[in-house]
Amino acid sequence: MFGKRTDATDGKNKELPSQKPAAPQASEHPAGSNDGNFPDVTPKTSAGTAPPEAPPVEPAPPAPAEPPAKAPEATSHTDDYYVVKSTIFNALIDTIDLTQLAQLDAEHAREEIRDIVNEIIAIKNVVMSISEQEALLEDICNDVLGYGPLEPLLARDDIADIMVNGADSTFIEVDGKVIETNVRFRDNAQLMNICQRIVSQVGRRVDESSPMCDARLPDGSRVNVIAPPLSIDGATLTIRKFKKDKLTMEKLVNYASISPEGAKVLGIIGKCRCNVLISGGTGSGKTTLLNCMTGFIETDERIITCEDSAELQLQQPHVVRLETRPPNLEGEGEVTMRELVKNCLRMRPERIIVGEVRGPEAFDLLQAMNTGHDGSMGTLHANSPREALSRLEGMITMGGFSLPSRTIREMIVSSIDVIIQAARLRDGSRRITHVTEVIGAEGEVITTQDIFIYDILGEDANGKIDGRHRSTGIARPKFWDRARYYGEEHNLALALEAAEMNENDSSV
Repeated sequence: MFGKRTDATDGKNKELPSQKPAAPQASEHPAGSNDGNFPDVTPKTSAGTAPPEAPPVEPAPPAPAEPPAKAPEATSHTDDYYVVKSTIFNALIDTIDLTQLAQLDAEHAREEIRDIVNEIIAIKNVVMSISEQEALLEDICNDVLGYGPLEPLLARDDIADIMVNGADSTFIEVDGKVIETNVRFRDNAQLMNICQRIVSQVGRRVDESSPMCDARLPDGSRVNVIAPPLSIDGATLTIRKFKKDKLTMEKLVNYASISPEGAKVLGIIGKCRCNVLISGGTGSGKTTLLNCMTGFIETDERIITCEDSAELQLQQPHVVRLETRPPNLEGEGEVTMRELVKNCLRMRPERIIVGEVRGPEAFDLLQAMNTGHDGSMGTLHANSPREALSRLEGMITMGGFSLPSRTIREMIVSSIDVIIQAARLRDGSRRITHVTEVIGAEGEVITTQDIFIYDILGEDANGKIDGRHRSTGIARPKFWDRARYYGEEHNLALALEAAEMNENDSSV
């Protein structure tokens, strides 16, 4: 159905560079596994070559005590491999009808491509090992149907971030550590094509006239692209991956990100419709924590989310997802976050959730929190709860609102109930370091009180941070009356009492 395949190879039947036999490490990664394109962070069990017919090895996260500081030695493809791949890929593009290929589902399209590539390999007398041929088939299928060399990385659930710095340099974050991989692209043109394929799926573009773009993958993973001429060494692609297994508050407790008592208090804060601001640095887990907090929202509430690129994954049935829009080629048609938040107020929301507050939309969010939309949430970049309040005030001031500082601070006090501070520690672990209430103002100073804080005690023999969450002894937080209104004051009292008892036991 794709035309005469033999016609595409006429005149191109010259012999290609012969492939060298695969090195032992490359043979350990058959198709569907790591393909030898990036280092396996799991320990090797044998130095010998695995037989080609061995079943694929499922990639597993490394043991906590064994993540390497840098990527271990791994065999990358030779230059001859990329010459062979480029020539076969070009012959494939000349052979197939891309229009008809687009009408097939992914599985049948992949089978058709593999059949044609096998035929081209036979016609051109390419000498390859079985494992190399499988790797070549998988690479070419990924180039045509997916995201090329990124596919094996996207398939691994233990990778948190993928950072591509040009065609020849790719890094990943595994278990909080950044590791260099052997993944490389054919050239910068292939990398740019993959970037354009990603952003076009969400109706955006990236090129020389618009070289910066935020986008997302179908699973909600966050994507940022910055292209030449701003990126000197080729396109730079950064992907913040979402785990297939969604995190919950219980899992955060298991990871020691928060204590069990602290998790119960956060659950009550979510149920009692407190206005919450989640603060933290880059990569500290703000969006993940926001997703966990939304899990306490009742299923009968109407929720409207506003994001630059939609990545929140709410499980409630009544959710409206809104996303900003960049300007078109003529510089028109832009829809900003502030316009989305203002429009939310006309959509009868019960809760408004802003993915990230970074500009004048802070004023509109505070107005919404203060005018009957209790339980609204948002995130912002800051290193402490006190700094979060200062940044909020600064964003309102930079938005052109000519309001006295005292007025802005009074608005913040009447709008924000709780600030949750997240942090990424130096060992790569993520912790909730503060659960802080905004309780009022004394003159022009906003007063706060910590309910839970995280103390760093030292580190173990493996370099992991040793710390603990502790209660500050607050028995009746300011939102106590709100908890009583929603019938949660008993659970709140038990959680705070249990936290205080644990604090006394640890001090003894």
